[in-house]
Amino acid sequence: MLTLSDIGFESPTRLLAGYGLQLVRVADGEPIPGSYWGECEAGLIGETVYARADTPVHSLLHEAGHLIVLPPEHRADVHTDATDSIEEEDAVCVLQALLGDALPGVGRARILADMDAWGYTFRLGSAQAYFDHDAGSAWQWLADRGLVDPDRRCLLPPVTAPA
Repeated sequence: MLTLSDIGFESPTRLLAGYGLQLVRVADGEPIPGSYWGECEAGLIGETVYARADTPVHSLLHEAGHLIVLPPEHRADVHTDATDSIEEEDAVCVLQALLGDALPGVGRARILADMDAWGYTFRLGSAQAYFDHDAGSAWQWLADRGLVDPDRRCLLPPVTAPA
């Protein structure tokens, strides 16, 4: 499982800033504020994503994805549990893989493999199969929010300028 200790905090911090989000590094061994899953999993409070060095990169990108899909005016209401929307959850699974492409040395294939290793389950048996063959509504959901180009299967540049 690829963790932030493997890639560092610099490029994820820049990536999230491009979407108007802040990444806060939590000290090793300390509880992660706003973590739904606990232990080393990333947490959310408002426009801030919390993570430790042992946080899996896919976890960071997934939780950040929940904030990215929200209009900025609704982000302040988020604390720990981002949504109960199946459509949003499906879309964020696609988005986190695409965000992996934006991190040097990571890429979507690694994020999708780590999603499988973590225990995500998909109707077609893997995150890669979902991404390639079963996520049409998720791609459209993200396209409707101006986040992806579903034909080229890529992220669109963030609307928010980096800080």
